[in-house]
Amino acid sequence: MFKRKAEKALLDWGKSKGNKPLILRGARQVGKSTLVEKFGKSYKQFLSLNLERSKDASFFIGEDDVKLILDKILLEKSSEFIPGETLLFIDEIQEVPEVIALLRYFYEDFPALDVIAAGSLLEFSIQDVPSFPVGRIEQFQLFPLDFEEFLEALGENKALEYYLQVPMSDLAHDKLLELFNRYIIIGGMPEVVSIYVKNGKDVSSLQKVYSSIWDNYVNDIEKYGKNQSERKILRHIIATAPAVRDRISFEGFGNSSYRSRDVGEAFRKLDKAGLIRLIYPTSDTTVPLTPNFKRKPKIQFLDTGLLNYASGIQASLLGVKDLNSLYRGYITNHMMVQELIARSGRLSYVPVFWTREKANSNAEVDILIQYKTKLIPIEVKSGAKGRLRSLHEYIDRSDHAEGIRLLANHFLIDEGTTRSEKVFRLFNIPYYAVGRIKELIEQYID
Repeated sequence: MFKRKAEKALLDWGKSKGNKPLILRGARQVGKSTLVEKFGKSYKQFLSLNLERSKDASFFIGEDDVKLILDKILLEKSSEFIPGETLLFIDEIQEVPEVIALLRYFYEDFPALDVIAAGSLLEFSIQDVPSFPVGRIEQFQLFPLDFEEFLEALGENKALEYYLQVPMSDLAHDKLLELFNRYIIIGGMPEVVSIYVKNGKDVSSLQKVYSSIWDNYVNDIEKYGKNQSERKILRHIIATAPAVRDRISFEGFGNSSYRSRDVGEAFRKLDKAGLIRLIYPTSDTTVPLTPNFKRKPKIQFLDTGLLNYASGIQASLLGVKDLNSLYRGYITNHMMVQELIARSGRLSYVPVFWTREKANSNAEVDILIQYKTKLIPIEVKSGAKGRLRSLHEYIDRSDHAEGIRLLANHFLIDEGTTRSEKVFRLFNIPYYAVGRIKELIEQYID
């Protein structure tokens, strides 16, 4: 059981006065239950329910009196209610969606009772809740381990110290690059990382756990196909999407004959399940940042390690010093987005990329991030050089003169000139530090 940064968020929530019930969201197997079980040890009384169990679900079915519900739980658990020292954990809450609506009454009738609910596929359940308790609950999103958590799980404490330094030091560059390459290969699913550590950091021992996790997602998602035809489309997408490296079209996706509307609906269900998100482009260079949902999106999986497993390329990544040189940088770019999502701290946050599409001249910047009133372009490149034509085009249209290049080299602030002779600052950041971009921007751009 390794440390998660979300533990601090739970501790802060538990210490706050009059805290509202907390819904812990996140895809299946990202560590929600483990996190709460560990947090529950800080209470004198910890009541844990799992609504996949019919006995636990029976406390709530057909009952809307939360006092009676709590009394039944305490009786069954042979426990006492200790005000301010009792935590009720309702796991897999999506199995009985009406319990979500009841959370507001726990807040109103039992403010001295701390309540955490968690569940996978909550997006499907929330749509069935007649009265979602807006303003009566808090929500927190959990993701696979980010690189900082990965380093701590591996016991790489010295490397972690250097990773967290601002300004950055070159001393640990090679070590951090090596560790980040390993992180790209195996990903951040907690069970995978745990077995990786226990088995002496042997990647070859992970295939069974990847297979189990992937199969669980496939089985879960099929439950939400409304008919056999939709389930067939969902299976087709899951089977073909891992091999896709470019922007996609819904119409005929994966060399199929499926219609755009049906494929789009299936992708939206996969997004709700947390397995696949769609990353859309924008043509904006100034705030507000608005994705263009009419343009072709890219695919973003929950976890790069799962993607590597599902696409059968993990073995080919082992021993490669610069992973950005493979598959046109797709896998590294994928992890850059995964890190930014995990670091955002926002529900359903998805970065965007920038495009300028014309008949004879297209340009595309990998990622845009907003810093204050600036939309800063990020290119993910291989090696020390790399063409920056698209980045130049963006900066020429932008109201500022800063850009970021993520690559396998040392940190360096450089000066560049676009084709239109606009001078700009180029921040060359080692791609293992993508999770530190906010701190680096605050340090150097300001």
